[in-house]
Amino acid sequence: MFDSSSPSSACPFCAIAAVHTSYDPSHPPPTVDPTLTSPSSFIVLSTPLLIAFLDIMPLSHGHLLLCPRAHRPKLTDATRQESLQLGDSVRILSAALARATGVEDWNVLQNNGAAAAQVVPHMHYHVIPRPEIRARGKGHESFTMFGRGQRGDLDEDEAAVLAGRIREEVARVMREEEEVVDKDRIREEKNDIIGEDEKKKDRTRQNEHQERPEEAKVKL
Repeated sequence: MFDSSSPSSACPFCAIAAVHTSYDPSHPPPTVDPTLTSPSSFIVLSTPLLIAFLDIMPLSHGHLLLCPRAHRPKLTDATRQESLQLGDSVRILSAALARATGVEDWNVLQNNGAAAAQVVPHMHYHVIPRPEIRARGKGHESFTMFGRGQRGDLDEDEAAVLAGRIREEVARVMREEEEVVDKDRIREEKNDIIGEDEKKKDRTRQNEHQERPEEAKVKL
């Protein structure tokens, strides 16, 4: 069993998490300094529990990684709260990445252990835009499916612009979802009010019905 309180000092993901503080994803900062680490780290999401950043050797434009801040070697080492937030964040990042890159096909990969192609022993998800699937066909798709395809170096100027765009799209996705939640809540509250009004009317009708026989007796 690993000791989560003592992550490896050589872990690159722990190094990134250590220097980049969290922020409200729905109101991200306009810039995040990528030079706090070496090599540079381009942050797209940073919460108290999770952090996401562009892969420094991407399989495609926009390839990003999402991981817990705490050192968790494999998925099964993540806490329940981390797991819940990871799942929700993968969905949000996928939507934001599709908007930021204009690519509507993507892979979500998560490898556990060296035999499963995990390179950095700090569990993480890959979210990989896949324009090449449509362009090159199924042969290329299977070749790069588990992150073993041809990788390139990250252009830092482009990365800074793209990371900022993804942060903005993450915020937009979260605000849109919050608006839906608010509308649903208002609708439920209205339905509750209508339901209570109907119940009051039913009780009034029942009371009137019960009173009518007595009124008839008085008249007789």
